[in-house]
Order: sequence, then structure tokens, then C-alpha cells
Amino acid sequence: MNFWDKITGNDMKKEMKAFEARVHKLPADYQAAWKEINVHLWPHTDFTGRNLMPIFDGVLGLLEETAADGQSVQEVLGDDIKGFCSALAGNEGAKSYRDKWRKQLNDNIAKKLGK
Repeated sequence: MNFWDKITGNDMKKEMKAFEARVHKLPADYQAAWKEINVHLWPHTDFTGRNLMPIFDGVLGLLEETAADGQSVQEVLGDDIKGFCSALAGNEGAKSYRDKWRKQLNDNIAKKLGK
């Protein structure tokens, strides 16, 4: 990856297009679940979003395997996709920009208070 692609995010655009091409091969209910997963995972991103690319790849791999096995989306993800995404992002250590700002604010307050 060259410097320009990293700065502009072209590398991530290419990766997301590759993910979308893989998603179009899945059944319709899996495609709907992927859209919902995207909605719920993006709030866990850092400023660039690069921290979510391995998570997206892993989730898409899981969806592809289970679709090939003939399982339903509900069997794989359950009924709470938002909870699944929160647990997944938490387990992978994906910190959102809000988490970083909260930590920075808490550190500054503790420093001002002399703790």
C-alpha cells in the first residue's frame, strides 16, 4: 500500500468493494444480516476505520461458511445482531473514537486533580 492510498483511504475502499462482491454471492437473508452488521460495527471504529477491516473479514468468512453449511442467519448470529456486534468489537479490542476521547478527558481531569 502506498502512502497516497493510505492517506485517502483508497485501500479501504478497495477492501470494502471486495467484501461487497463476496456478500452478493450470499443468500438474501445473509445479505440483510451483513447490512445490519455494518450498521452496528461502524460505531466501534477508530478515526480511520482500519481497525474494523479484520473484524469484517472474519464475520464475512463466518457468514460464508455457515451459508455453505445451510444454516440460517438466526442460528449463527441469534436475534440480537447489535449485541453480537458489540461483543465482537469488544472481544477484538476495537476502541471507538468516543472511548479514546473519554479516556483522554478522564486522564486530563485526573491530572488536574493531582491523582
